[in-house]
Formats: sequence, C-alpha cells, structure tokens
Amino acid sequence: MGKGNKGFGASLTAGLDEEQGDAVAAPAESIMASRSDTLARLASGKVVSDRTEFVDPDRCRPWRLHNRDLDHLDEGSCRDLIDAFLSAKKQRIPAVVRRVRDDPNVDYEIIAGVRRWWTVMWLRAHNHPEFDYLITVQSLTDEEAFRVSDIENRARKDISDWERAREYSGALDEFYNSNQSQMAEHLNISRSWLSRMLDVARLPKQVVAGFADTHDITVRIARDLKPLTNDARALSAMTKEAEKLVAERGKGASALPGPAVAKRLVAATVAQKAPRTSGRSRIIESAAGKKMMTVTQGKRAGALTLQLHPGADADKDEILRAVESLL
Repeated sequence: MGKGNKGFGASLTAGLDEEQGDAVAAPAESIMASRSDTLARLASGKVVSDRTEFVDPDRCRPWRLHNRDLDHLDEGSCRDLIDAFLSAKKQRIPAVVRRVRDDPNVDYEIIAGVRRWWTVMWLRAHNHPEFDYLITVQSLTDEEAFRVSDIENRARKDISDWERAREYSGALDEFYNSNQSQMAEHLNISRSWLSRMLDVARLPKQVVAGFADTHDITVRIARDLKPLTNDARALSAMTKEAEKLVAERGKGASALPGPAVAKRLVAATVAQKAPRTSGRSRIIESAAGKKMMTVTQGKRAGALTLQLHPGADADKDEILRAVESLL
C-alpha cells in the first residue's frame, strides 16, 4: 500500500463512476470529492454492492479516534444533512465503517461518517423510522482507518481546526512515533501545514480555558498565541487573563468570539512588557524580555513616536500586536 493519501484514496473508489453526492461538497480535485461522487452512484437499494448496504444505526458506534466532538452535533449543526436526507428520502453517500468483533451490541464502528450517523439517529427519533444508515464496509488497520478519515474529512469546512488538530495530535503519537515528517509524508501534506495544525492542539490548557468554545480556536489564533506560550511571563499574563474571562462568563457575561478572546490574551502580555517609563517615554519589551520599542509622547495631543530596537528577538507579528495595543 502506498504511503500517500492519493494512491490510498484511489483504492477505495477504483472502478466506480462519478456522480454528484449530498452534504458538503469538497473541491473537485480532492480525493473526498472523487470518493463521495463515485459511492453515491451505488446508493439505490438496501444492499447495493458486496460491501455497501443500509444498516440499523443502533448497531454502529463511532471509532475511538473519530474526529468529531459529539457534544457539538445537534439539530443546528446537522441541519444541512437533515434537509438533504429528507429531500432525497435517504442517505446518498455511504459512511466508511469496519466490522466489530468484540461487542455483541455493535456490528460496525464508524471510521468516517459520524455526522451522517447522528443525522440518521435524529431522524429516526423524530418521526422518520424508515431511515437506515448507509455504510461501506472496509477491512482496515488503525493507521489505515486514520488515513481514510483524513481523506474524507480534510476538505470539509464543518470540521473545526480544533477537532482536526486533536485528531492529528493523537495520530502523531500513536501511528508515527511523534515524527512529523513521517506523518506529513504518509498524509501527503506539507510539514509546515501539519506543524501549524498541531500548534492548535498544543496550546496550554490554562490558555484554552479562556475560550468559551474550543471550536473557536483556529490555526490563525494558535499562530498568534503559540510563540507567547514559550515565555514564562507572557504565559502567566495570558493565564490570568483567561481566568478573568472564565470568571466573567460565570457571572453571566456573554461569551466572546474566538478572535476577541485572543486579542485580550495578547493584550495582557503587551501590558506586562511595559513597566519602565522615563519622562515622556516608556519602553516596551519583547516576549524574550529584551527592549523592543521606545514610545515617546509628542507635544501635540495624541502624537506618539515609536523607536524600534534591533536585537529584541521579536518578529513582525509581535511588534504589530504591540503597536495595535498602543493604538
């Protein structure tokens, strides 16, 4: 079996025709689009091939490494699938499952298609007992199952960066001996993209606590916060700010969106870096504790002069955050 996802995904759809499927469409070039389109052609009866069939969803369970947070699946988040299933009077794109041998109450575990499973369960519980769960049965190792899940879900926009990052983090340790280069090669993705995704899962718990919903933590937010977590003083400042955010929500304050939370966390570190003043000037230090910028108040109201200092070990993003805080 080839290492890349492209060859591996092709083996799932070899010999099948292409046709438009339901739910969220992936880019035309992606493996997910090819797989979904081809499998949709087969969905025409209770048993549509030697490995694809409709089954009782109660006889299925999500795989232990599936990438969905079940507590985020509800009528709202699955509304598009609910409407699509009702319109078509059935599920069109099969989920990928494998057989279970160690549980008398379950026949299959779901590798990819947990949201479709939840939707069928919801429909059966809401006056539509005629709906069954369309599956395609595969014989897969755990590492192969992880790659199948990644093939199907990488292009889906309804999976948060947080869900994907946690899945990748677990797979890195379990299947690839914590070797990011090896994992990137197996998944046919760039090492830089994988590193940015893993940074989401590696944010300290005390910082993550500041967010009302972990699904608000995006790759972009992690990119801004991660460098600051490497500095003890900055991390302490963010931890205190996160505790304030938790306390505010506990008192009934509305939950802030992810970017607003991140802005407060970053601003807290900038405030910690500006203790020294001299007359009409003050010095702002970088996360590394070095002099980064001198701010001088001009004679005109609101006028500021900024002097940047070399050797502060600060990148452009950190400097811009400091300037934004001043403004």
